[in-house]
Amino acid sequence: MESPVTKPLIVQDAPKANNTAALSVMTTLFFMWGFCTVLNDVLVPHLKAVFEMNYVQTMLIQFTFFGTYFLLSMPSAKLIEWVGYKYSIVIGLLVMGCGCLLFIPAAAMPSYDVFLAALFVLAAGITLLQVAANPYVTVLGNEKTASARLNLVQGFNSLGTLLAPLFGGLLILSQSKAGSTAVGTVESLHDRLADARAVQMPYLGIAIVLFLIAVLLWIARLPKVSTHPKNAEEASDTLWRHKTLIMGAIAIFVYVGAEVSIGSFLINYISSPHISHMTTAAAAGYLSFYWGGAMVGRFIIGAAAMRYVPPSKILADNCVGAAILILISIFATGPISMWTILLVGLCNSIMFPTIFALSIRGLGPLTGRGSGLLIMAIFGGAILPMIQAKVADSIGLTISFIVPAICYLYIWFFALSNFEKRTAAPQAKASPMRSG
Repeated sequence: MESPVTKPLIVQDAPKANNTAALSVMTTLFFMWGFCTVLNDVLVPHLKAVFEMNYVQTMLIQFTFFGTYFLLSMPSAKLIEWVGYKYSIVIGLLVMGCGCLLFIPAAAMPSYDVFLAALFVLAAGITLLQVAANPYVTVLGNEKTASARLNLVQGFNSLGTLLAPLFGGLLILSQSKAGSTAVGTVESLHDRLADARAVQMPYLGIAIVLFLIAVLLWIARLPKVSTHPKNAEEASDTLWRHKTLIMGAIAIFVYVGAEVSIGSFLINYISSPHISHMTTAAAAGYLSFYWGGAMVGRFIIGAAAMRYVPPSKILADNCVGAAILILISIFATGPISMWTILLVGLCNSIMFPTIFALSIRGLGPLTGRGSGLLIMAIFGGAILPMIQAKVADSIGLTISFIVPAICYLYIWFFALSNFEKRTAAPQAKASPMRSG
């Protein structure tokens, strides 16, 4: 069934100057949740050593964090309908800050269960930000350039993911005994207790920044976006009638799963004997190349080239590139293996914002709920790393990277299907956005 065409969201009081200011504010949010999310990649090897766990046990970090998206995305969409985008974003920032503060008692005990609880609260706030901010950015301007606009602000999200490993490596791994070894193990109970407490000050600092941003947003004037249907036809519309949205949700699921799987294992992978022999603290620095590639790609490919080349074509080409690079890394050794897996970050760059923008196009008042469904699909970041961890524990870390390689095949299928549909039978034009 073809997706019915609905009218776009209406920006109620958003002259162009306000749209520009609002986009500037959004860049801060995208930066902060990218920063907090990728710090998990530093926590994985750190807590693996502190609590002496295997890969499956350690991946409970990612399972808890990304599992929150599955549980809270649709409730977040409902909250947006109640209080609007601005106040939902403020609430999300406050919840994130509370999650960061919970790292202090978790490290003082130390307790892996409390660490997981802190991650759940942190992820709850990020989930609300994701559900609110992504569609908000897509409607602040022309619908045809929504993909490029979302790629632009996602570039600042990638800036956060670029800096987070450097921050974590310097203030967490380099301050711990585990970070000074290639295998990431701690011999004594005293060392493990000291290493656990290494996360306290970094997360306290992040909490303070999040609370300050929440206060600034509370007093800021942002464009209001209508979230209510304008007629009976729109009121009776359902998400399940939109085929592209459903396919896009699956694409988001496997994309986030692939991206998080690679990032979660990179530090242990790079520090493996057949690749580099470097310490985990040193390997954390190379993790920034992976996330930095995503930043460069979003600014150059997403925000610039996508204004002239169909987004679905760029998406398909990047999927092919990612799969090839992973296969080369699996079968190579040394620097070739390391740099090819790091270059996958460049291919990842435009995937999430492009899939997202294509999937919610034309949803109108359903955009909030459609966004909730897509953000719920980020649950792939909980499932796929667990699958790769099982493969790593069973037959080896290197061969386990075949799991994300398979994920890119479906995204390639989604891109081709979307491209063929829109070139062969373009949909009727939606009503232009009205500004008040």
